[in-house]
Amino acid sequence: MMFISGSWLCVFKVARLLLCAVVWLAILAGAFSSATYASTTTGPALTLVGEGTLRWMGMKVYDAKLFAEEIKSTQDLFEHAFALELTYALNLKGQKIAQRSLEEIKKLRWGTGQDHQGWLKQMVRIFPDVRSGDRIRGVYDPGKSVTFFLNDQLIGKVEDPRFAQGFFAIWLDPRTSEPKLRQKLLGAMVNVQ
Repeated sequence: MMFISGSWLCVFKVARLLLCAVVWLAILAGAFSSATYASTTTGPALTLVGEGTLRWMGMKVYDAKLFAEEIKSTQDLFEHAFALELTYALNLKGQKIAQRSLEEIKKLRWGTGQDHQGWLKQMVRIFPDVRSGDRIRGVYDPGKSVTFFLNDQLIGKVEDPRFAQGFFAIWLDPRTSEPKLRQKLLGAMVNVQ
């Protein structure tokens, strides 16, 4: 009997050790994924540059995170791959997200009236209704396109370099309507302008 009990005790110890190892790996993977984002394109891994929260009338709308290659200056940001991830705190209609995005692009005087019509159609087609906790990530392919993901699932791609830059200018252009959020997103970069 002692031999069987001792064997079972050994099995339980090994099982507990394996369980602890799995838990620690999960914790480490979670910590790593918050600081590094492996690009879904064929590009390099992107590192967390900065993060901030957008509030409207005191109400949290979303948390934003910017992931990028190692970039020394904001002046050459659009020459490199990067990703912007928004984690929504509210339920919002996709059409409203598209319309608000276009309003911000227009405020920056990005594109023409004809561009705006086409861009709005594409954003309405791509952006889904979101619920609190949903994540939309836009991945910038320098000089080519932007690819959008909802909770890590591909939802669309716009192969228009002017749209791609104009879209991300909403957050990253020095003339953004949310300069404090921009500063937090770009905070780790030098020469922030």
